[in-house]
Amino acid sequence: MISFQDITAAADRIRGKVIRTPTIASHSLSRATGAEITLKLENLQAVGSFKERGAANKLALLNADERARGVIAVSAGNHAQGVARHASLLGIDAVIVMPRFTPGAKVVRTRDWGARVILEGDNFTEALAFAQDLQSREGRTFIHPYDDVAIMAGQGTCALELLEDAGELDALVVPIGGGGLLSGCAVAARAMRPNLRLIGVQVEKYDSLCAFPGPATMPTGGATIAEGIAVLQIGQQTDEVIRKLVDQVLVVPECALETAITLLAEGAKQVSEGAGAAGLAAVLTYPDLFAGQKVALPVSGGNIDSRILANTLLRAMLRDGRILRLIMEIPDRPGVLADISRTIGGAGGNIIEVSHQRLFAAPSVQAAELEVMIEARDPAHAERITQELEKSYIVRRA
Repeated sequence: MISFQDITAAADRIRGKVIRTPTIASHSLSRATGAEITLKLENLQAVGSFKERGAANKLALLNADERARGVIAVSAGNHAQGVARHASLLGIDAVIVMPRFTPGAKVVRTRDWGARVILEGDNFTEALAFAQDLQSREGRTFIHPYDDVAIMAGQGTCALELLEDAGELDALVVPIGGGGLLSGCAVAARAMRPNLRLIGVQVEKYDSLCAFPGPATMPTGGATIAEGIAVLQIGQQTDEVIRKLVDQVLVVPECALETAITLLAEGAKQVSEGAGAAGLAAVLTYPDLFAGQKVALPVSGGNIDSRILANTLLRAMLRDGRILRLIMEIPDRPGVLADISRTIGGAGGNIIEVSHQRLFAAPSVQAAELEVMIEARDPAHAERITQELEKSYIVRRA
């Protein structure tokens, strides 16, 4: 098992090669959760994720022969960019195998760091099999995304900095994918703050540790906004550390991740990917476990697709009542749309989208169905807009 000395050595090794990211108190998130929230902003790293800590440490430890033969890694995102960047800085030839479904933006960013990207396999397992075959043929060094002591030690430098910069804390809540970040942070935390409560977080479809401290299970898998922690089974070495040092593992639903992303964007003014928001999602899902406590959360990454971020924010606004979707039965005569627009505007609402259907949805040839999406300040404001429209029209909320 890695030691605290491994982590301090890694910190010395990567100093100046990765950013010492800010550790900040978030008053807006504290008000929203009932806990005192401190954030470690790993989304501000050069590649937008903590992953380059482990990559920088692992690559710095390679000998001259290993550097000459080059490296290979498998990743659908953050690990790929971390390896690509630090291999480029060290003059090491890097090949990154990515599954074919990997979003184009992540492929482009990885290439931009100087790596050769190969798209192979429909999932991580197939991409891994291809990479292992290529490694054996070309003699490259495989850079594992999490189950490697050098990677784990590098990730542990995140907690080293956080605990040096933060004040008193009760709990540290860390997302779990393969377990590299949590295992490294756990070793650092147990050495620096022995009484700190250590909590890991998984998303529902990838909850292999849902029975923790009992044996691991095989999760269902599937689509998730937290693709950075979408790992079916954690590593063997990371599992050993987590079982020895971590107090608890929590599982969060998909909707909590979306809410956490929105809160980080609107409250803390931080862009986070799904995995990066998992710690906050746990605080939101289990408020009684954290009420009144001082809780530290790493925002582990900020590499979220712009379209997904926009849709997440809109879905959150719809859930909390700031976007109102109404379906109205209206008479099919001139001036009705103008009257509805004036009513909504007079009540302070902002029309986002309108769909006017005469032929297929209306109950009569003398009527039409109107679907309108409206932005409101809050649920109470949405209710006032609805009541104003109900004075003249048949209205139902969708």
